[in-house]
Amino acid sequence: MPLIPDVEIMTIGDELLYGQVVDTNSAFMGQELGKLGLRVRQITSVSDRADEIVAALDQARQRAQVVLMTGGLGPTKDDLTKHVLARYFHSELVLHEPTLRHVEGIFARYNRPMLEVNRQQALVPAACTVLHNALGTAPGMWFEDRGTVFVSMPGVPFEMKGLMTEQVLPRLRQHFQTPAIEHVVVQTVGLGESFLAQRIEAWENRLPANVKLAYLPSLGGVRLRLTGHDDGQPDLRPRMEALLPELRTLLGDHIFAEGEINLETAVGTLLAERGLTVGTAESCTGGLLAHRLTSVPGSSRYYQGSIIAYSNEVKMRELAVKAETLAAHGAVSEAAVAEMAEGLRRRLGVDVALATSGIAGPDGGTDTKPVGTICIAYADAHRTVTRQLSFNRGRQLNLEYTTTAALNLLRLEVGKG
Repeated sequence: MPLIPDVEIMTIGDELLYGQVVDTNSAFMGQELGKLGLRVRQITSVSDRADEIVAALDQARQRAQVVLMTGGLGPTKDDLTKHVLARYFHSELVLHEPTLRHVEGIFARYNRPMLEVNRQQALVPAACTVLHNALGTAPGMWFEDRGTVFVSMPGVPFEMKGLMTEQVLPRLRQHFQTPAIEHVVVQTVGLGESFLAQRIEAWENRLPANVKLAYLPSLGGVRLRLTGHDDGQPDLRPRMEALLPELRTLLGDHIFAEGEINLETAVGTLLAERGLTVGTAESCTGGLLAHRLTSVPGSSRYYQGSIIAYSNEVKMRELAVKAETLAAHGAVSEAAVAEMAEGLRRRLGVDVALATSGIAGPDGGTDTKPVGTICIAYADAHRTVTRQLSFNRGRQLNLEYTTTAALNLLRLEVGKG
């Protein structure tokens, strides 16, 4: 058995293959396994057919020493995983009393009758080690067979995450005695991956042999992840963190946070630290900017409200945008969006305001203002700052890039003090 095993993730369910459910489980597992230094070699999706599940298991054990499965553990007839695993490992299903008591407790807590199919959730293959699922009725199952570890978990994302965090990851760490590994993450915004890589090329080339850099692009930014492997020397993490001052110098304001922090959280922290309130005036983004700001726990400390002014009439009536401004420059203009931000700040009585207006598409563009033309504005008591941008990446991406640009403008302007 290798010190650092290869891992295969297997998702089971027709709904995944038909596109009725988006597989978020694999992304979560891959991220968490990476923190342990475990390599995901392949991700496989399998239908709810016993023969195909068996074939996938046979193939997976040829590639990996750990196979993590999700799905097919519900109480209905199409949930075959448990029965297939019992046959695969030449084991009978037996009643697991602790799981039965757990399931009974769930139904009693919600004052609901417990059916026979619910009771059968406590049946598990005798060959497995049962992993307690505190958040649901289907337990996880751990099998060891001919040098390969197989783990089966529910497909419900929050149940899977609970099992991975509380049960599976600690067991994998102990079973394989994985070496020390550290991750240091730096969040950037406003620079594309290629421009970013060019700017820090010399710094990256000087990284120690046991430290690797990964570029993880996202909307409007790139997450830089340094992964350090144990080299037998002490203080691995402090040595990695000592690499960051030069990176901060090279990237300056393009770094908005260190660690697993998104842009809206970083902006919210900045607003809370400065004791500032904010509101949003949105046209093209239709509330998406407000959603991102309020998705942060505790955002009520600084976020006050929004006016979604899609039509020119609402812009004039609710935000005091001048008719002359709209006539001379149009709704998608820096002049109009400046008045939107200023009007919103006065209307809501907030310290700072953001505004968006644009042509998100797929139609509505002109020769002078094509689809993807976006204007954003920031206003406080002393100044108004506007930007005209161009995102031609389809309607939804145009909107998401717009909110990222607006949040970053807010961050930069508030950061000036």
